[in-house]
Amino acid sequence: MFKKTRSALFAFLLLPLALGACQINQSPTKTENSQSQPSQPQPDLLSQVQKRGRLNCGINGSVKGLSYVNDEGKYSGFDVDICRAVAAAILGNPNSVSYVQLNANERFQALVSGEVDLLSRNTTYTVARMTLVDFLTPVIYDGQGFMVPSSLGISSLSALDNKRICVSTGTTNELNLYDLNTRFNIAVNPIQFLDQEQAFKGYLNGKCDALTADRSQLSSRKLTMPNGDRHVILSEIISKEPLTPAVKSGEARFRRAVSAAIFALIQAEEFGIAQENLEEFKENSNPKIRRFLGFEGSLGQKLGLADNFVENIISATGNYGEIYERNLGMDSELKLSRGHNELWSNGGLLYSPPFR
Repeated sequence: MFKKTRSALFAFLLLPLALGACQINQSPTKTENSQSQPSQPQPDLLSQVQKRGRLNCGINGSVKGLSYVNDEGKYSGFDVDICRAVAAAILGNPNSVSYVQLNANERFQALVSGEVDLLSRNTTYTVARMTLVDFLTPVIYDGQGFMVPSSLGISSLSALDNKRICVSTGTTNELNLYDLNTRFNIAVNPIQFLDQEQAFKGYLNGKCDALTADRSQLSSRKLTMPNGDRHVILSEIISKEPLTPAVKSGEARFRRAVSAAIFALIQAEEFGIAQENLEEFKENSNPKIRRFLGFEGSLGQKLGLADNFVENIISATGNYGEIYERNLGMDSELKLSRGHNELWSNGGLLYSPPFR
């Protein structure tokens, strides 16, 4: 009698669970019969650029040696060559680039909104900025400096105390300038401008006693300004400025493709592959070089590129050293030494992962 009653009790207790299970099993059937259809995913950025047949590249456009457009509308400079190298890798044509000139305050929004695909605009890689966009590997290791008229007799940073200093807003240069008071006990008297071009003009017009910017920019400005020999760039450097291309966050395939293009420039110099000897290297039997140039393996396909994407890059721009020397180095008007921008094997900071 007791066993029979307990069995009945268990059956009674399990009844709601059984009914609940039936209700749960019915739910997917209702979903399957729903009229709503899932939205189609948008093509990723790499596919969009390849379908478009053109790379939209954000640059500065007013700094000779980095990115500059002349009176005839021709673009040149280190940052421009990075755009051309990426276009050669992704599209097979270094000339398939639309350049968009951006000031410091609008550059990140232009990237996030999709106005540009790639930002190659003398932009410093910082940890805080990683929350806005995805940075790649640094292409120029720079530092912030100061330019002053020779007539002021200023030869050191300490002499800038209470002096008027022209600076562009929205830049790391502005933030570093405010640190001078605590780091070097120098009173800051900044004269702010919307962008570096206006800051430069303010300096030329005597609105300030000094101009602060990355040293590569100061060298460029000194070259193009009237009576540049009457101005000096102080020897002190107050910051690290790793200038780095950036892409929109969340575009993994595009980021990998652009990164591979930049690393290819560095690795090509390490291998000794240049524009003038590229044809000779095509006959090289070294398996590392054959993989690098796309004659063995399928690295290009894995990246969403042609297997010979490296060959396309070197044919278009040459290797990293060639780009640096003709735009910033001893073959250019700026005559800037490589310094930290040497290969790791020559004591610099440039390093590429293996191409395999």
